[in-house]
Amino acid sequence: MRSKTKILGILLMVLVFGCAQVKAQGMPVYDNTNFITLGKQIIESAKQTAELLKTVEFLREQKERIEKVNNVIKQLKAVREIARNNERLFNTVRDDLRTILSSPHIRPEEVERVSNSFNSIIENALDDFDFISEILSSDHLKMTDGERAKVLKEREQKSKEMVSEIERRTERYKEIIAFRQMQERINKRDTKF
Repeated sequence: MRSKTKILGILLMVLVFGCAQVKAQGMPVYDNTNFITLGKQIIESAKQTAELLKTVEFLREQKERIEKVNNVIKQLKAVREIARNNERLFNTVRDDLRTILSSPHIRPEEVERVSNSFNSIIENALDDFDFISEILSSDHLKMTDGERAKVLKEREQKSKEMVSEIERRTERYKEIIAFRQMQERINKRDTKF
């Protein structure tokens, strides 16, 4: 019996130790260098994220600056175009109005009407020029550059319309003069048959 008990004890020990070893294959062992490396990686990642955020902020500021410059360029282009249109208006009035008014085919009662029609357009152009000067020289109604550019673009369009209007009127008066010249030639010709 003793030997049977010994064999059973040994078997039991082998079984207990064998099973215990399979179930608890040991506790995980951590290497301190892995923790240090992980910490360094986290710190490096945080630095890179901070740099990325700075880059994003820098790019946003640059975008705003580019938009401001773009709006200023739009304003300058609009002002330049308005100045050209006003110059065309004044030249047309100076040259063509003088020709129209000095024509013998414009009646005396028409001179004032012709002058007034041209003067009203010129006065509008001068008013627009004063308004534009006010917009550019002050913070008119706390306008942003974009809003200012939009107003100037509208004024540019209006100045183009004024140029078209003055050209139409000039052409109309020239046609009236040409018609009256033709009428005069017809009336002066001999009617001998």
